Amino acid sequence: MDYNLSIKGMTCAACSGRIEKLLNKNEEIQEANVNLTTNKAFFKSDEKLDLDPIIEKIEKYGFEVEKEKIEFDISGMSCSACSSRIEKQVAKMDGVVESNVNLTTNKGTFTILKGLQTSDSIIKRIEKLGFSAKEAKGVELNNNDEELKEKKIKLIISAIFSIPMLLGMFDMIFSLSIIPDFFSNGYFQLLLATVVQFYCGAQFYKGAYANLTHFSANMDVLVAMGTSAAYIFSIYNITTGGHLYFETSAVLITLILLGKYLEQRAKSKTSEAISKLLNLSPKKANVIRDEKEITITTNEVLKGDIILVKPGEKIPVDGVVIEGESYIDESMVTGESKPVKKIIENSVIGGTINGNSTFKYKATKLGDESFLSQIVKVVEQAQGSKASIQRFADVISGYFVPTVIVIAFLVFLYWNFLAKDTTFETAIINMVAVLVIACPCALGLATPTSIMVGSGKGAQNGILFKGGEHLENMQKVDTVVFDKTGTITLGKPSVTKVLAKDENRVLQLAASIEKHSEHPLGKAITEFFEGKLLEVKNVEAITGLGIKGEIDSKEILVGSKKFIEQNIKIENDEIKDEVGSLIYVAYDNFYEGVIVVADEIKADTKQAIQNLKDLGIDVYMLTGDNEKTALHIAKQVGIEHVFAEVLPTQKSEKVKQLQEKGAFVAMVGDGINDAPALAVANIGIAIGSGTDIAIEASDVTLLQGDITSVSKAINLSRKTMANIKQNLFWALIYNIIGIPIAAAGLLNPIVAGTAMAFSSVSVVTNALRLKQTKL
Repeated sequence: MDYNLSIKGMTCAACSGRIEKLLNKNEEIQEANVNLTTNKAFFKSDEKLDLDPIIEKIEKYGFEVEKEKIEFDISGMSCSACSSRIEKQVAKMDGVVESNVNLTTNKGTFTILKGLQTSDSIIKRIEKLGFSAKEAKGVELNNNDEELKEKKIKLIISAIFSIPMLLGMFDMIFSLSIIPDFFSNGYFQLLLATVVQFYCGAQFYKGAYANLTHFSANMDVLVAMGTSAAYIFSIYNITTGGHLYFETSAVLITLILLGKYLEQRAKSKTSEAISKLLNLSPKKANVIRDEKEITITTNEVLKGDIILVKPGEKIPVDGVVIEGESYIDESMVTGESKPVKKIIENSVIGGTINGNSTFKYKATKLGDESFLSQIVKVVEQAQGSKASIQRFADVISGYFVPTVIVIAFLVFLYWNFLAKDTTFETAIINMVAVLVIACPCALGLATPTSIMVGSGKGAQNGILFKGGEHLENMQKVDTVVFDKTGTITLGKPSVTKVLAKDENRVLQLAASIEKHSEHPLGKAITEFFEGKLLEVKNVEAITGLGIKGEIDSKEILVGSKKFIEQNIKIENDEIKDEVGSLIYVAYDNFYEGVIVVADEIKADTKQAIQNLKDLGIDVYMLTGDNEKTALHIAKQVGIEHVFAEVLPTQKSEKVKQLQEKGAFVAMVGDGINDAPALAVANIGIAIGSGTDIAIEASDVTLLQGDITSVSKAINLSRKTMANIKQNLFWALIYNIIGIPIAAAGLLNPIVAGTAMAFSSVSVVTNALRLKQTKL
């Protein structure tokens, strides 16, 4: 089972690392990952877990597992036994913390663990019990805006109370007569500093206390120690007449709060891709019930409902067209800018936009089952997972804060006892500078922010990475193997050539009789011909050979060369080197011509192959077709390496052969028989227009069905990894350079605090540059 918990209170990589270690100590938990950027913990277990002790341990460490309340209107209850039953059954669900059903008001209120349970699943459980339920009010939205507002208020208060102390400091240094004398008064500064220290800076003390009581340390410990030292030393100096450093502690807290506020604003932009996807679905739907058109909320749509979509409207839920046809703009989901034509029996996706025609469709997938929900789930999983490069940052972060505290203590000892001509005051200030210059946050944010933005950028372009590790590994690909049918080609036969004196006449004859056939080649001819069909009588299909009938009392024959030659002699048949199926046509005992039907190459295939070659990647084609056909298609698209006449069971063996030669292989396919090869490849890439099995077996899904996205995925991976390395470099170099300078007494604590506050912001801002990347 997969678990996904939202956790509040993490401030740096030391926090996320501590929770991750805690989870991994549990023998029942597998693959625990804690993401600082998304504030989420992902883990797996073979068995259903009792979450209460896990949550209790996490909260003992000073963090909070986020919960939210959902309220429903419930109908069908007749007595207290009904309400009690719903209450108890919902309470048994994973992630339901509190369950309360009120018979009098016909309402149910449930507290759930954020990210682990949804309103849809609770509704399904209630309906399974024989009752009806709908949301009385929407699930509480992500409280990022609320947190941001709270941070902003504390920042403003901190700034207001810190500015007078700064002015007092300037008055003392520059003798500014315009500043009131009381600004420099120690007791006035103490009053202001106390508000900043213990109200605005309370979060640092809370975080530090929770960590220290469990023998660990994080950024809160560094800030609390550094600012407290300056604050307490200033109180001491009020009584002794020494220099006051209240402005140092207050301004440090203000600057760090400013940094955290800006960081939170920047981090909220990293999840814009998911937010945009979630906001695609319209709120209303026009449903046909009892032969009347009614407008209901999208949440009230039921499976099997007939939905009417007018020009320019958004499609409410997933379904299948049953009446009419239209062009649908699916760019917001697949990244494909060209509108897609939808006819009867074609699928439509909730959240996409109808073109200029009205049509009706049947709702087939709702809620978590919808295509949009699946995309969001995959993107969230990718953003929540860890790339292996993050392990490096995690290891460093685990030792970082304790090491800084030791260095700060040694700096104090050196400047107080060993350095010449220095004072206790100098030792304190230099120790504070070391404590506040060090920032483990930038190190912890370096990888997950880039992974979030990179996977979000991929989703906007119709490229779904199922995990951060796949986004990371895609850059290593040096060999791409393409399945032929449905990947390089369209996957269905179509007319590619007509060899006859009168091409239109031959097509008309063939299409007229093939309309009565169910054969795929016959259907291809009928679909290709756009003119008027002739009336055909006495139609008879001859298995394995062709079809015959009568037009205007004259016999028509359509089929193989062998079939035609059984009836008439074919003259001037000079057809050579044509790749595909040859459909011969004879009418009234005369040979009319031949139609070539083949699996047509996709329009973008040649460009896709060239793009990969430009990236220095070897390209292979894998197919069960005969060698002649395979080589012909490969030559057309520019592929030099071909595996032909390969059985479905042998496809994975061909991939293994390449891997044994040292290749890092990406396999691209869309069919059921591609699934083993997709699973064996280092990176399995499924065409989104293909089967669910192929998509399930893959690591990356291309929603467009456009294989030019393969090179885009590789480009995105390379640029994301370059971005991560930039972030790690700056995070490390910042600390490597900053700490020694502070230890040497060359850095004012306020300057150090400013640098510390903006180091995390710079890392997140650099990650956000990926949003502007051209693929």
